[in-house]
Amino acid sequence: METMAGLVNRAANVFTPALHLYYPVAIASGCGATVESTDGRLYLDFSSGLAVLNVGHNHPRVLEAARKQLDCYIHTGGIYYSETSVSAAEKLVSITPDGLDMLFFSNSGAEAVEGALKLARFTTGRQGIISFTGAFHGRTLGAISLTTSSVDYRRRYHPLLPSVYHSPYPYCFRCPIHECPETCGLSCLRYLRTIFERQIPAEEVAAVIIEPVLGEGGYHPAPAKFLVELRKLCTEHGILLIFDEVQSGMGRTGRWFAGEQSGVVPDIMTVAKGIASGFPLSAVVAGRDLMQRWNPGAHGTTFGGNPVSCAASIATIEVIQRQKLLDKASMGGVRALDRLRKIAATFPVIGDVRGFGHMIGIEFVDKMGEPNGNACRKVLDHCLEKGLILIGCGPMRNIVRFIPPLVVSDAEMESALDIFEQGVKGL
Repeated sequence: METMAGLVNRAANVFTPALHLYYPVAIASGCGATVESTDGRLYLDFSSGLAVLNVGHNHPRVLEAARKQLDCYIHTGGIYYSETSVSAAEKLVSITPDGLDMLFFSNSGAEAVEGALKLARFTTGRQGIISFTGAFHGRTLGAISLTTSSVDYRRRYHPLLPSVYHSPYPYCFRCPIHECPETCGLSCLRYLRTIFERQIPAEEVAAVIIEPVLGEGGYHPAPAKFLVELRKLCTEHGILLIFDEVQSGMGRTGRWFAGEQSGVVPDIMTVAKGIASGFPLSAVVAGRDLMQRWNPGAHGTTFGGNPVSCAASIATIEVIQRQKLLDKASMGGVRALDRLRKIAATFPVIGDVRGFGHMIGIEFVDKMGEPNGNACRKVLDHCLEKGLILIGCGPMRNIVRFIPPLVVSDAEMESALDIFEQGVKGL
């Protein structure tokens, strides 16, 4: 079999450098929380394929469903109705929050975000969109207009989508407006109100879009009180509230969707990543009243709702239900957070540990409390060397994403935590 170095060199000849991969590791096979590289090394995959493989690599039930669909047909292209695609839609809206009962299938998270923006503008007749600092909503032109997790995603692409405004995300550990979380009184929300007073009137805002758990920008959950008050503010002004659940959905936080942690129901929700265990699929989900005002031809897709992807999605949801993976992730997350916080209490290089379920952020800091990307990189490199794949995030790349598959065993979780702790000790 070809060496990993050989494959990496071949890739460099045909893939643009814009396609950046985290590690020079070539995969030969995967099963559950484990992957084997082409040189025979075994790794624990605690990246979950970038929060996609919530039921692990190659779950047999998902593979069986996809193979069965392949024997019938693989593409409908907006020409035919597909029983599999309709069933997948029914299955998905059976687990979404009450009132989100109609959807549009597409292929990726960015596509779902684009669709959500179009739905909001089309149905409200308004143009303004408000996003939050540090957000990542995708790399297509509309999506990067909302994205501010890194300037690299926006460099040399201006002008971007007009009428997009940014408000501070309630990142309490590193407050963007330098407030103390215990006494701030939701200053971030007050800042949002100043946008209505100084930049765009509320009656011209179509939607506010937010990640209930900040993803690429720092793996930081929005406080429940903030989301509750944001819901009230949007309702007060007739603004549609969009939750981007691309990374936080499909059980990752121990609930089907992270917004459920606060009890807040958005008007529109975007879903992707874990929806189909690695098969390309995403969805814009909203209430029937809103969706039925999106006229025929106002949006479209050729590959969205692909029957094979939809078959995989049905199986994925059934696996999570039958194996009680929401409860498993919730309890496993409590144990992992407890262990990680004990590590943080021992080693000041970890400034904060936060999250829900299997979506945990571990923030590295220097002696002054500033972002410490160097320490984070060293720990990630140590973990890779010891057979644990973790990835980072944050503008300064000082945050570890701890995102194992929901099917990870207790022994695998403990092994990963041991490797991580050894890496921190070695700094």
